Amino acid sequence: PPVRVCVCILVTLLDTRTVPGELKWAASPSEGGWEEVSIMDEKNIPIRTYQVCNVLEPSQNNWLRTDWIPRSGAQRVYVEVKFTLRDCNSLPGVTGTCKETFNLYYHESNEDRESYIKESSFIKVDTVAADESFTQVDVGDRIMKLNTEVRDVKVTTRKGFYLAFQDVGACIALVSVRVFYKTCPLTIRNLATFPDTVTGADTSSLVEVRGSCVNQSEEREEPKMYCGADGEWLVPIGGCLCNPGNEDKGGACKACSVGFYKARSSDAGCSKCPPHSHSLRDGATVCDCHSGFFRADSDPPSMACTQPPSAPQQLISVVNETSVVLEWAPPRRLGGRSDTSYSLELGSGSGSQLCLPCGSDVLFSPGQTGLKTTRVVVSELRAHTHYTFIVHSRNGVSQSSGAGAAQSVSVTVTTNQSVTTLQRKFATDVTRHSLSLSWQQPDRPNGVILEYEVKFYEKDQKERSYRIMRTFSRSVDVTGLNPLTVYVFHVRARTAAGYGESYNFLVGDFCVNSAFLLLSVSGVGILLLISAAVFIISRRRSKYSKTKQDSEEEKHLNPGVKIYVDPFTYEDPDQAIHEFAKEIDVSSIHIERVIGMGEFGEVCSGRLRVQGKREIYVAIKSLKAGYSDKQRRDFLSEASIMGQFDHPNIIRLEGVVTRCKPLMIITEYMENGSLDAFLRKHDGQFTVIQLVGMLRGIASGMKYLSDMSYVHRDLAARNILVNSNLVCKVSDFGLSRVLEDDPEAAYTTRIPIRWTAPEAIAYRKFTTASDVWSYGIVMWEVVSYGERPYWDMNNQDVIKAIEEGYRLPAPMDCPVVLHQLMLDCWERERAERPTFSQILNMLDKLIRNPGTLRVGSEVCVSVVPEVCVPEWSVCEWLQSIGLERYRDTLAAAGYTSLDSLLALTHQ
Repeated sequence: PPVRVCVCILVTLLDTRTVPGELKWAASPSEGGWEEVSIMDEKNIPIRTYQVCNVLEPSQNNWLRTDWIPRSGAQRVYVEVKFTLRDCNSLPGVTGTCKETFNLYYHESNEDRESYIKESSFIKVDTVAADESFTQVDVGDRIMKLNTEVRDVKVTTRKGFYLAFQDVGACIALVSVRVFYKTCPLTIRNLATFPDTVTGADTSSLVEVRGSCVNQSEEREEPKMYCGADGEWLVPIGGCLCNPGNEDKGGACKACSVGFYKARSSDAGCSKCPPHSHSLRDGATVCDCHSGFFRADSDPPSMACTQPPSAPQQLISVVNETSVVLEWAPPRRLGGRSDTSYSLELGSGSGSQLCLPCGSDVLFSPGQTGLKTTRVVVSELRAHTHYTFIVHSRNGVSQSSGAGAAQSVSVTVTTNQSVTTLQRKFATDVTRHSLSLSWQQPDRPNGVILEYEVKFYEKDQKERSYRIMRTFSRSVDVTGLNPLTVYVFHVRARTAAGYGESYNFLVGDFCVNSAFLLLSVSGVGILLLISAAVFIISRRRSKYSKTKQDSEEEKHLNPGVKIYVDPFTYEDPDQAIHEFAKEIDVSSIHIERVIGMGEFGEVCSGRLRVQGKREIYVAIKSLKAGYSDKQRRDFLSEASIMGQFDHPNIIRLEGVVTRCKPLMIITEYMENGSLDAFLRKHDGQFTVIQLVGMLRGIASGMKYLSDMSYVHRDLAARNILVNSNLVCKVSDFGLSRVLEDDPEAAYTTRIPIRWTAPEAIAYRKFTTASDVWSYGIVMWEVVSYGERPYWDMNNQDVIKAIEEGYRLPAPMDCPVVLHQLMLDCWERERAERPTFSQILNMLDKLIRNPGTLRVGSEVCVSVVPEVCVPEWSVCEWLQSIGLERYRDTLAAAGYTSLDSLLALTHQ
């Protein structure tokens, strides 16, 4: 494993090796106890030490107290004592009086006024023993065995403190005493400065520190970190962003160079000016456009400066009586934009007189302004009138100051005389072979109507065979029609200018016998009723039998199903992660708080802001520093697996961060956490239908995984996450690689024995069927509100009990139907277990028929849908298949049970 390097700062309060001259600490008794002695250390530098060796006299109580030590804001100090100690066995005749330990005490005080030692005021820290002691021979050979011991002391109530050493009969020499405390060093994280911070008073305490943004930056989200007890900073939360015109350069905000810009604080860094623009000074927030180029108000600063388009080309017109079709080609020069639109302007008159109003009755199709198409049909014009059409081309910068007027092209046309479309038509006096047809006069004839033309044909003939009638009146009698036939009629008027537009409509089906139709529908309904009754009830009498087909065989029956790809088959793990997971810009992630510790590092909650999408809450797994290549591969493999899944009951991968450190996996945030803890917290608060709904969601997710040929191997309630809407989602896809990589996994704690099928424990045979076994355990966990499967039995007892046929009993208030489904999942032979598809169908039936979930009710249970039919009445059964209208008819005829329906005949 990598070596952990402490980055904390140690602040020394006392170091006897650096004190010049004598220490002159207080000793009690002043004579015959501790004695100050000068010696040479290992570098031949003189140092002051204290020694005592009263081993021949019993009941020793020799005290040595340091001078007053100011704590300088420290809340927990560390005392490092280096000492030598004589082995009692090397001293003859000291049995019972010689000791090999001494005691360390401390006493807090606001000032240095205590000239003598008051033993009762001191608090004991610890009894200190030597790891190695020396003998007289060692001393003669100059082999001194130096011991180093460190103890920590909480000092928070006074300005300073004393240390005291109590000898109770040892032969000991204090070589050096050093007192220090730890601080988290000054650091810059996420463009926020965090000052030197003294660690907390407790070994588990975290000191929250708010950071301040560096120069030329602004707060994105309140920057803060926690100083740990070991003097190390924990994961930063929030941070700052460089102001517009500045970018992050090694933790400081520097101005963008000439030719570069940064428009928003949230931008990653300075960008080169887009085409046709420039910046002439450092720290530009936007690039100015070159002469003749413009930028629209809605254009982002990253967009190139553009120009207005040139005029449309090749404008042509086609006159059709009082309608004109205009078509043109796009401008030769679009100005570098894709938002070119067109508008039409028109006037009536001749020559240059284009200001005459055209009236509100002129129609433009598809419109007159904001056109994206290059074709317009103008209708409802006046006959024999001169019109001038002007087509303008515009884009987003046409209205910009200095851009000039829109470019245009024009054409002048003259309309013809024609008749307008006829008004509403009526078909009356409909008989089996004839009808009378009438219509209203056009609102604008544009001349004298000479005649009307009526053209009609059978709809199925599609004008292959038609008849035409002409008349001077606004009605006509049509004879010789075929009954039960739909006819299409076209009616139009003719003036001296020609025919106008025709009006089309349908007439037909005017001789249908309604009594015959009703009789046919009733006969079909009765026939369906009898057929359904015979089929379903006969299936009910068949014996219970389960499918013997493996899930692998089912896959061949469903070609086109997406199949899971193992990311470990890729030689380069980065290829897999980039193929299956989306890379997320780390600036879009906002960490809010630490919610736990994972196998690879911290797990945090936060928010993800992706441009163009709404902000969402996410969970963030990070890979701790100092990771190995294998740890990196294993960490990212879970994202490569999750990235292949897309199902409402599978935890959704939002993306990964691999281009900067720390590496992160971003998933959707599940507010209620793991299912087992959630159920224990809300014990007994849900209805059976709600619990079955949770199980249904898990089964749906597992069916999706099995359809993709993915075996989970670690399905358990702890690996199911619950969101605020009580939707359960399958998660934790990391165990499959662990089990494949560990050859002894079958007998280690890495395998979740209580949730694993017998063949998977004994023979490492993991299949969808073994996941079904685990699903049965999850069902038991859900109904028991998170109780531990097999309670306090150890793993070996669980394995033995299952081999002997033992199965978990029904939890309290568990419906019989649910426990029977659990037992089906725990069949010894994996081929006898239901598939997830069958489990899902069974749970859907239970939800649709909540009466089957009554505690203690004896109902027919089966995961094969057509085998089991609930014990319904005839009325309930008819209602379930949508034929409840026959209830009274059957009851009057004496059919009162499902079995009696077998006697029904067609008559």
